[in-house]
Amino acid sequence: MIIIGILFLGVSLVLFFVHKHLQHKLSSLRQARPASIAELNHLASQIAREMGAGSWRDYVKLRGTIQCEQPLISELKQTPCVHYQMTVVREYEEQVTERDQDNNLVQKTQRGSETLSQRQESIPFFLQDDTGEIWVEPEGAQIEAIRVMNNFSPEQPQAGQLSLGDSSLPSSADSHRRTLGYRYQESVLPVQRQVFVVAQVSDRNKSLLLENPTLKGQRFVISSKSEEALAHTTQTSVTYAFYGMVSTLGAGALLVILGLMS
Repeated sequence: MIIIGILFLGVSLVLFFVHKHLQHKLSSLRQARPASIAELNHLASQIAREMGAGSWRDYVKLRGTIQCEQPLISELKQTPCVHYQMTVVREYEEQVTERDQDNNLVQKTQRGSETLSQRQESIPFFLQDDTGEIWVEPEGAQIEAIRVMNNFSPEQPQAGQLSLGDSSLPSSADSHRRTLGYRYQESVLPVQRQVFVVAQVSDRNKSLLLENPTLKGQRFVISSKSEEALAHTTQTSVTYAFYGMVSTLGAGALLVILGLMS
C-alpha cells in the first residue's frame, strides 16, 4: 500500500510540472501583443532611425501562411513541409510467466511495443500575411503540427528491412516475441498552411525575424490551430492537470498514511 501511495505521489509531482508548463503557455498567449507584419516593419524602421538597428525586441502574436521555396519532404507521407516528426513502432506479443493470486505460475500472452525510429526536422521559413512577410527561425519552438499519418500495417519486413518512403529501416525481431505489425505516425507543418505564431520579433540581423524569446517565461509557439482554439485547449489541459494533480496527491498521501498505520 505504501509503494502504491508513493507512486501516486510521483504522478502528482509530474502533473505539478505539467500544470506549471501549461499555465506559462497560457500566460504567454495572453501576454503577447497582436501585430501585423507591416506594423512590425514600420515600427522597426522608426526605432532603427532613432536608435540604430540591431537592438529592438518585442513579444508578439500573429497569423499567416507558411512560404518556403525549398521545403523539407517528410519521410513517410512525402509531404512538402517546414517541419515533420515521424515515429515507427513495432507492436508485438510475447509469452510471459506470472504468479496468480494462489501463487501458481501461469503463462499469459502480453502485448508490447518498441520504437524503431523517431526523428524530427525543421527549417526556417517565411510567414506571410496580407501586409507582408517575415522570416521565422523555428529552433526552440513548441510546434503543434498536423497529424497526416497514423497507420498500423501487419506487413512483415522483406530481407529484414522496412520501407520508409525513399529509404529503408532495419526491422527488429527476436525469437521470444511475435511481431503483429508496425505503426507509422507522422505530423507535419505543410507549406501554404496558415499557422498561429507567438514569438519574439527582433532586428538583430538587420532584418526582422521571429525567434525563440530571450526573456524567461515567454514561450515560442507555432501552431496549426487558431489563437482561440489553442487558448481553449490549453485552458482545458490546465484544468485537467490541476484536478489530476490534486486527486493523485490526496490518494497518494492517504495510502501512505494507511500503510504506515497498518
